[in-house]
Amino acid sequence: MTTRSTQRGMAWLGSLMVAALMVGCATKPASSYDYTALRAAKPASILILPPLNPTPEVTAPAGVLASATQPLAESGYYVLPVAVTDEMFRQNGIHTAHDAQDLPVEKLRSIFGADAALYLEVQQYGTVYAVVQNDTKVELNARLIDLRTGDKLWSGHAVALDRQSSNAGGGVAGLLLGAVINQIVATATDRSVDVAARANAQLLTAGQPYGLLYGPRSPKYAADSKP
Repeated sequence: MTTRSTQRGMAWLGSLMVAALMVGCATKPASSYDYTALRAAKPASILILPPLNPTPEVTAPAGVLASATQPLAESGYYVLPVAVTDEMFRQNGIHTAHDAQDLPVEKLRSIFGADAALYLEVQQYGTVYAVVQNDTKVELNARLIDLRTGDKLWSGHAVALDRQSSNAGGGVAGLLLGAVINQIVATATDRSVDVAARANAQLLTAGQPYGLLYGPRSPKYAADSKP
């Protein structure tokens, strides 16, 4: 009996060890972002390029650009005013986001003098209306490119979602009425602009996991720029 109890105890202990190893593997954190290039480049000024927009929403680029500057500036970078850069693109014969993003980095550097350029792409923008609920979603991709070398310094992705119920009570009629009201309100106020601001804040505010590092105008820059 003693031998059997010992064997059962050893087997139970072995099972616990295996389970512990499995939990350890399952909860192992992802490797940290490699900031070597960004720390070496130390960009102080950023040019925001017109966003690529494969979505059917023609207002998406303006909605995203409207709130892209603030999180970068608050993170310690000098950001070239987007209205000024848009005018300079036009004066140089660049009228589309594809044309702007296809320009060689040397050309962008010579025109604007910035250290780095932010390349944005709108993956999703706008509101999907349904009887039960309406979803306003903005999804963005971003790359920060060194205009002095052409090297990629950082890349990121963000999604912001605003979900509102269409239920106004009164069964099916109430659901339909709620859906119509939500659509009118969303059209009048353009909720997508607010959601885009949240996506930009999530994507471009320094100090977040896998996010940008603080720029030289931030008091947190000295610690964040260490190798």
